[in-house]
Amino acid sequence: MTETLTDADVAFFRENGYLLPGRQLLPEDRLSRLELIFNEHLEARGDKLSDELDTPHYHDERLLDHLLSDEVLDWVEPLVGPNIALWSSHFISKDPFTGRATPWHEDSAYWEGRFDDYDNIVTIWLALEGGSFKENGCMRVIPGSHLDGGFSDNYRPTDMTEQTFHAELAGVDEAKAVYFELQRGEFSMHDGRIVHGARANTSATRRTGYTMRYFPSSVKMQDVPQNEGWKIWLARGVDLAGNDYANAPARA
Repeated sequence: MTETLTDADVAFFRENGYLLPGRQLLPEDRLSRLELIFNEHLEARGDKLSDELDTPHYHDERLLDHLLSDEVLDWVEPLVGPNIALWSSHFISKDPFTGRATPWHEDSAYWEGRFDDYDNIVTIWLALEGGSFKENGCMRVIPGSHLDGGFSDNYRPTDMTEQTFHAELAGVDEAKAVYFELQRGEFSMHDGRIVHGARANTSATRRTGYTMRYFPSSVKMQDVPQNEGWKIWLARGVDLAGNDYANAPARA
């Protein structure tokens, strides 16, 4: 049996929209293997920036060994339920001294119209290599902001030479922010609607993370243009919404 969340952990997550378990997500051999895969992707990124390595599992099935593993899914199940779909993954790397800031945002704001429900979309953020700290631009969140619904219209344009996204959520009270400082191999969990962001990396240590995002299979991924070509996997249990999965026969 792998570790999982307690009832108190689940209650904290529901109220605050995040959790810092303070545990290692993967055993050392699997963590080291994942870091090697990340560095291969970084070397092969071409003209992409190091913070633009989105959905790497689409073309590297080795990552599915991690994304669909019991070590990961046993942490997710208490929040998502026993029927789990894999939504996306993303290598996020902020280079030393030059890594761009991530503006305040709600992930859900970029997904509007893509699902028929957003209540239980959960992201694991796994710290790789040197860890994630204030100095190298760790993630920070506004506790409880997920309860506002996750679809604020109070966004303003950003300068993408300095920020990773084209828009940022205005009016955020940064004094309320909780910083996700993680040692290598530790992880955080957050609700897809929570307000979060990260400062630029001003240190000599690269900040590298791997996000793994899941939702209940009772949620329907909508047939809309922004989902065209998007692939999801049935990670655990059974499909409950009539979705098509990359690891299951297409529905007639």
